[in-house]
Amino acid sequence: MAMGSKLSLFFLSLGFVAYSSSASHNDPSVVGYSQEDLALPYKLVDLFSSWSVKHSKIYVSPEEKVKRYEVFKQNLKHIVETNRRNGSYWLGLNQFADVAHEEFKSTYLGLKTGMDGPARAPTAFRYENSVNLPWSVDWRKKGAVTPVKNQGECGSCWAFSTVAAVEGINQIATGKLESLSEQELMDCDTTFDHGCGGGFMDFAFAYIMGNLGIHTDDDYPYLMEEGYCKEKQPQSKVVTISGYEDVPENSEVSLLKALAHQPISVGIAAGSKDFQFYKRGVFEGSCGTELDHALTAVGYGSSDGQDYIIMKNSWGKSWGEQGYFRIKRGTGKPEGVCSIYSMASYPTKSITGHGA
Repeated sequence: MAMGSKLSLFFLSLGFVAYSSSASHNDPSVVGYSQEDLALPYKLVDLFSSWSVKHSKIYVSPEEKVKRYEVFKQNLKHIVETNRRNGSYWLGLNQFADVAHEEFKSTYLGLKTGMDGPARAPTAFRYENSVNLPWSVDWRKKGAVTPVKNQGECGSCWAFSTVAAVEGINQIATGKLESLSEQELMDCDTTFDHGCGGGFMDFAFAYIMGNLGIHTDDDYPYLMEEGYCKEKQPQSKVVTISGYEDVPENSEVSLLKALAHQPISVGIAAGSKDFQFYKRGVFEGSCGTELDHALTAVGYGSSDGQDYIIMKNSWGKSWGEQGYFRIKRGTGKPEGVCSIYSMASYPTKSITGHGA
């Protein structure tokens, strides 16, 4: 069969997959393009070009462009094959479509649970006796979640997860939603955490406590790289916490109890291609083999018979469901899908404290 005919059949099948998924789930762009575009007999290079324009990709040399084109083809094949056999979640051509998977893991997954530092000691769990939990919770609707941020090409997910949890408890305690500084953690929390080289949320919570607060984004904006720690300015605003606690391991009920009261920092095993290209739906598929990424749980609910937890990611709004990720709960596995119940923690805050 001629190459042109093979490409035509390939994209016709791709269009069919997109059509089948979108028709039943009201999503006209399952893989990032309309079903009409995907049903046309595009040449693969044309799709790569249009994707490059959409995501503002600029390559330093023709050789680099050829390299990325080959990666793009392999990733697209995985997306199409996965969407063909799945029924609960779908993958899409997002900003990572020209990134090889091993490169992706080393660049964007920055949770380091085995780093040198204090052991993760058992702590009190203040929500242990919570009863009559609501059927659903969404802290976005309660005004406790800032807009989705983007960590860029830096393994700083740990800082974004920490900050999102602190933003949440601060809003709950004070009524004010403040966007806080991941960059301060990158630059100043260096005893046990290592900026783009990875970190751990409990260490970051401890830093915020010891530093008597964390600055706002306006005072200490994100640079997407490690910088020098800036000294506090007398007039700068800081947001404080009074402590932090760990959620009991491998307990879905415990995580839901905590999540009913505030957003929670969570570590998951995200080192899979399915996670890299997640587009929408309730995820229950391929995971990594170790805890390597940090997100923030901001709610839970149910839809079409699927129970899920809502996670805020830090890869911008072009990834997932406008920057969010729904992961299946109620599977019966103690550790949950992608080990989501293995490591979670949250900051605590008293209304009377330093700063906000």
